[in-house]
Amino acid sequence: MPSLRLFHVATLFAASWILFCQSSVQAERPNVLWIYVDDMSDWMGCYGDKIANTPNIDSLAAGGVLFQRAYIPAPVCSAARSALITGTMQTTHGLHNHRTMIKKPLPDGIVTVAELFRKAGYLTFNEAKDDYNFDRDRDQMYSPEFNRPTRKQVNSHMLGLDASWLEQLQGKKFFGQIQLKGGKTGGETGSKYPADSRVSEDQVTVPPQYPDHPVFRNAIARHYEQIAETDAQVGAIIAALKAYKLWDNTAVFFFTDHGSPLPRAKQFLFEDGTKIPLVVHWPNGTNKLTQHGTSRSDLVSGIDITTSSLGLAGIEIPSFMEGTDLFASDYQPRKYVISARDRMGNAIDRIRTVRSQRFRYTRNYMTDRALYQPQYRDGYATFTTLRELLGSGKLSPLQRSYYDAVNRQADELYDLQNDPHQTINLAKNPEFAEILSEHRQHLDQWEDATDDKGRYPESQAALKLVFESSAGTCVSPEYDFLKTE
Repeated sequence: MPSLRLFHVATLFAASWILFCQSSVQAERPNVLWIYVDDMSDWMGCYGDKIANTPNIDSLAAGGVLFQRAYIPAPVCSAARSALITGTMQTTHGLHNHRTMIKKPLPDGIVTVAELFRKAGYLTFNEAKDDYNFDRDRDQMYSPEFNRPTRKQVNSHMLGLDASWLEQLQGKKFFGQIQLKGGKTGGETGSKYPADSRVSEDQVTVPPQYPDHPVFRNAIARHYEQIAETDAQVGAIIAALKAYKLWDNTAVFFFTDHGSPLPRAKQFLFEDGTKIPLVVHWPNGTNKLTQHGTSRSDLVSGIDITTSSLGLAGIEIPSFMEGTDLFASDYQPRKYVISARDRMGNAIDRIRTVRSQRFRYTRNYMTDRALYQPQYRDGYATFTTLRELLGSGKLSPLQRSYYDAVNRQADELYDLQNDPHQTINLAKNPEFAEILSEHRQHLDQWEDATDDKGRYPESQAALKLVFESSAGTCVSPEYDFLKTE
């Protein structure tokens, strides 16, 4: 009898130990979910915005980690998304032009983060936009057994507040992306926000890079409404994770692909184009190095989201990735973050920017053209208003400078502590010569070390396709070989 009791005790102990080990492994290797938002700035309560309506994002931040200085590698979707899915700067592997007309496979040895999760035994999915500047079989990246709602994968987003399809993930280990429309919600070309908007035009502040005009007040108010609608979707996703018992074992990354649709934000390398919200929430026990409910001011690149996702899941980060694991025990904060702008649709340009804790340095390589070149957003109410005011002489010198193709400066340096809207270029101020030199040197070293592919012209075959798709609106001199008298 004693031996039988000992047998039962041993069996019970073994079973308990297995359950403990399983729970420990689960805590150490959580699911990872990216809530990935289009065209949206960090105008949120958790970032100190007093009129934002973002209770769900604020709650996520209160229980997680909020990054105050996160910057996307490119201020446009296809280049930024190509960087994050590979964990590399888009300029390293020729993924920098928006949008790439002749898409090539990734170089040998370079794989996407989704494939790394699949190899580690995770179910992977993307619901639904991707917009990558390379050719890759999606069935190689994402698990074919995932039941996607019936709509076009590449350009659609989660619809409304229905996240019931998350139920199929119960009992599975997964890495997933949920795409939200963000700044595309409600359209981008209209001049009136919904009648029931939670923020009115007289509540907003128009920054100095834009005229204080009803169209711009409306555009800013509309973006607040877009953010509020996105916040409701975030709430629906969190509620579904909890309802289907996924919340306690899922690390959630909330972030956007670049700034708002306003003219000097999206597509441009100012703070309002590159600075993104980034909130990370993970299950208790997954990582003990950073406490929940904290705010961090270290400089973060969007590609750090990729490597940190792998790190939280306990997956080895491959050597080709250029990001940093933000939660690693040997984490070393960045001194600089680099972002890049190259061809945007039909508008050819090359700009690089270096963000340090206090300053932003920007280098313009093509000073023979205006910052605001003709491009697909020209029909937006904000851009048509700018051109009307430019023609009637009603723009300020700063606002006019974005259309100036003669006096564009090669170097820009801004003190973001004293000039948060980047209105005063200090590049020629001798008091800042040493700071300018320091940032320029770092950019030079980075370009050489990564072989920045933006240094090489795009092929004529690719430019021909851009020219043909843009219905003759291409004004950059690179297209001259295609123009006939």
